[in-house]
Amino acid sequence: MCRIGQQPEPHGTGDDQWPGAAFAALLEDSAEELYESAPCGYLSTLMDGTVAKINATLLGWLGRKRDEVVGRMRFTDLLTVGGRLYHETHFAPLLRMQGEIGGIALEIRQADGGRMPVLVSSVVKHGSTGEPLLIRTTLFDARDRRAYEQELLRGRRAAEEARRQAEADRARLQEALAVLQQALLPDALPPVPGMETAAHYHTASPDRLGGDFYDVFPIDGKRFGFFLGDVCGKGPQAAAVTSLTRYTLRAAALHDPGPVSVLTTLNKVLHERYTGSGDPRYCTAIFGTVEPDPVTGRVAVHLASGGHPPALVLRGDGTAAFVPTPGGFLVGALPDARFTAAGIVLCPGDTLLLYTDGLTEARTGESRDSLYGDDALLAFATAHAGSGPHALVQALTRLLTGFGDGLDDDTALLALGVPAPDPATNRT
Repeated sequence: MCRIGQQPEPHGTGDDQWPGAAFAALLEDSAEELYESAPCGYLSTLMDGTVAKINATLLGWLGRKRDEVVGRMRFTDLLTVGGRLYHETHFAPLLRMQGEIGGIALEIRQADGGRMPVLVSSVVKHGSTGEPLLIRTTLFDARDRRAYEQELLRGRRAAEEARRQAEADRARLQEALAVLQQALLPDALPPVPGMETAAHYHTASPDRLGGDFYDVFPIDGKRFGFFLGDVCGKGPQAAAVTSLTRYTLRAAALHDPGPVSVLTTLNKVLHERYTGSGDPRYCTAIFGTVEPDPVTGRVAVHLASGGHPPALVLRGDGTAAFVPTPGGFLVGALPDARFTAAGIVLCPGDTLLLYTDGLTEARTGESRDSLYGDDALLAFATAHAGSGPHALVQALTRLLTGFGDGLDDDTALLALGVPAPDPATNRT
């Protein structure tokens, strides 16, 4: 018997200490042959899990050919559903944190649908500068190990509990975000004499808190203020800026409702609040006022834009056009940003549409590599000119839903219009 640390006893005498066949086999053996024919499975993967190298032993366990696996499958593709879930919730996170992990019980999925228990150990190989290059993994046949069954059962239970907990945590987070998002928007738009209003907020993801905002509010007995905009960024920090922006716009309008004056005040507040904080914040916004004339039924609109996409005016005669608002700087980005006023008149049947860039920057086409864009929006608006604010916002809501996963950003819509004359009233 050969004990560890001892040389094997020679066979024969003199120079003939090894049998000829055994000596020849040792000479023919190589590192590659040891790798391929080892009694355990070996594979190397890229950092994203793509299999880069695999030995014949593991291929035999899987019942697959090398060209089916190398470069075509990831390590998790070799696992059963339960093993894949355990890998994602436990194995992979621990490997990322520790750089190595050993003795983990998993199951590999064989080509014929069978399952084979294995014990898995992995180590991350790093480059000379410390960057991770590869993951080297060893798999041991665990079909005869009762301990594996117990470990697998514990792993399944832990994975299921982790999945349930993650789903519950996500549901609670989404509920909290929805409540907070709603708190940043008006509960309902106030009635504006002689006008109709409609609004919609489309959330691109329930897991993110958006920075879009809008509002309509009375200024005095004749005029109403309105605004719509988009704060840079997402999350709680953007929500804080949104809240500050909404209240600043309302307060500034009560002091001086001129659109340029209101945006100038907001610019000063944001710039002074966030300049030098290490986290500069700004927004795009359109602010305006409407003043209905009860005699003519027309509505005078005065507005100004701070770096925001131009508003659209849809006329009752079936035409539509962008409202030019030149020279509008991002609000809060510069201490002396300048804004220019614009004015239009809405007649019966006309509607003014404000929107955030989530609409025009939605990705379209089969490959999602084209943006919806201003031209498409203008054509859409023209097709719905004269339909009124409620019908227009409903049509846009269906459009946003139809974008599916091509809608990456939240979108706010605000429409203000003058009702068209009732034909029945005109006949009487």
